Amino acid sequence: MADPLADLPPSADHPLALPDWRRRVQDLHARVRATPDPQAAWRDWHATRSRLFHEHPLSPLPADSRRPGAAIPVFPYDPALRFAVALDPRDGPAEPVELGADGTLVRRPVGRTRGLSDALGAEIAVWWIGGYGGGLFVPLRDGTSGTETYGAGRYLIDAIKGADLGTRDGRLILDLNFAYHPSCAWNPAYTCPLAPPENAVPARVEAGERMT
Repeated sequence: MADPLADLPPSADHPLALPDWRRRVQDLHARVRATPDPQAAWRDWHATRSRLFHEHPLSPLPADSRRPGAAIPVFPYDPALRFAVALDPRDGPAEPVELGADGTLVRRPVGRTRGLSDALGAEIAVWWIGGYGGGLFVPLRDGTSGTETYGAGRYLIDAIKGADLGTRDGRLILDLNFAYHPSCAWNPAYTCPLAPPENAVPARVEAGERMT
């Protein structure tokens, strides 16, 4: 199989660097959705994200933190933390989210999960991020936040960037093993939409990316 990270742009300021980064992230999640074995898909996801972060010129990692061949720290894969959840529709006002130099985006609640309370101690909200195209957004803050993982939470879905696992029989797939840190967790130069109180749960989610 061809190397998925062949022919990287030469520098971060190259005009093709940003579209190249976005295309590789989208291609990765397309492969994940197409792989019938979730754990094999997770291994590909972890390996490819690790290479992107340590080798791509547009990585959010500061240049002096990049180590080609290194891996992003993760918890071990746990098959019990993969769910296909129903959504109870939910309506609510749109909320502006300030992103500093990147401007303002708008999010609004569109649903609430049904099927995570046993694992997480609570259900969580599913949001719609406004803007060109829009997309589902599911952040999560849990009992590991601020210690093993980023204090402001991780993402399960950010469909604008193609980071989602799809659906099954009309249910949304949420695999906590794919929880990942937003760019601002790695580099303070970035500003990210964070997990609101509705998406903070008491359980420790020992799955997905960790900081150390």
